[in-house]
Amino acid sequence: MPKLIVIASGNAHKTREIQALLGDGFECRTLNDYPDAPEVEEDASTFAGNAVKKALSLVDWLKHEEDLTEGWVLADDSGLEVDCLDGAPGVRSARYASGTHEGNSPDEANNAKLLAELRSKPQHQRAARFRCVMALARTGTYAHPQLFDGTCEGHIAEAPAGSKGFGYDPLFVPENFEDTFGTLGAEIKGMLSHRAAALRKMKEWLEAN
Repeated sequence: MPKLIVIASGNAHKTREIQALLGDGFECRTLNDYPDAPEVEEDASTFAGNAVKKALSLVDWLKHEEDLTEGWVLADDSGLEVDCLDGAPGVRSARYASGTHEGNSPDEANNAKLLAELRSKPQHQRAARFRCVMALARTGTYAHPQLFDGTCEGHIAEAPAGSKGFGYDPLFVPENFEDTFGTLGAEIKGMLSHRAAALRKMKEWLEAN
């Protein structure tokens, strides 16, 4: 019987990546299956802090509003860290262009701001990485979630390339490649990405527990 995982996200791109990587042994539901679940302000200073906050909030709501006590809740926070920008956009990756905690900025706006910040920087000063931290919490309990992290090293291109993927994918060139994730597509990204690395660790842990 598949293990139930409720993903604390309504992002269709992210959900498809997670379901594909976990495989048929897992039944994934999302916030789209629970439209009344409360929104969580992602105001922590770290990826782990935001992931834990989202996971425990959803565990609490599912227990009291849906009487769901079997399965798992999975929450993640991820983003892009650029070395010469002292790790920015970091936890503000999705709202980089807006500069606030409230609501995400359009991908195009975030990409445009990043390119402006890096204007005139040579490639060796454009080192960056995608980082993901996942928090996995058992439904019906308030134990501290298990944390799994993953990174993907690379650099920022001088201009967007490719229409595949989402977020900063058109700008990010993974290590040992010459094309962006926006050009390389989902299959290669699925092997290399920060989320894939974290998910592999999580899947191995779940299969052992």
